[in-house]
Amino acid sequence: MRKRRPPQIRFGVGKLATTAPTSVFINCPFDNEYLLLFDAIVFTVTCCGFLPRSALESGDVAELRIHRILRAMFSSKYSIHELSRCHGEGDQNLARFNMPLELGMAMARAFETPAPNQKNHDWLVLIPEGHLHQKVISDLSGYDPKSHNGSLEDLVRKVMAWLVTRPDAIFPFTPGEVLGKLPAFQNEVRNLREEWGNDLPWAYLISAAKAVAEQLL
Repeated sequence: MRKRRPPQIRFGVGKLATTAPTSVFINCPFDNEYLLLFDAIVFTVTCCGFLPRSALESGDVAELRIHRILRAMFSSKYSIHELSRCHGEGDQNLARFNMPLELGMAMARAFETPAPNQKNHDWLVLIPEGHLHQKVISDLSGYDPKSHNGSLEDLVRKVMAWLVTRPDAIFPFTPGEVLGKLPAFQNEVRNLREEWGNDLPWAYLISAAKAVAEQLL
């Protein structure tokens, strides 16, 4: 059986962004049910010329998780916050509050005085259809969260509609082009997860996203 070659980490290839000013921190559920949507966000962010960031990227279990989150978020100019899990689940009907907590951190970051040659943090909030945020986080009512129906197609469109209007967007494709290449990325990631299981290094995931996104050039 032929051994699979590890993907190359090709930072700086073509027009794909790799610097902090064009980094996007992704705050979303990490459970298996959300995994396809998470992968779609990672791929969409990459296709829009940005570098996805996450608390998963360090893989350092010796460091407090909140420190990993803050480091990745504060070194990113943008962040995406998915609040679809803010509802009761399981026998105890408990909601998940990690995502709103991280959104609060991003909002606080946005109001900090930026360092020289930097701009304030910019963020997108994604919510499920039905105005759920008005019931659980009413303070967001003064903003304009993007609602989605939970499908890959709708989520990709909503993320792209926001990213391609950011001043650092490099080469916007159409949602149809990104969705057309998404199965190829999913196949690459499926193979990687078969090899790595739950320990897939973040660099391998991003490298796969870059390699498939570059096919759109």
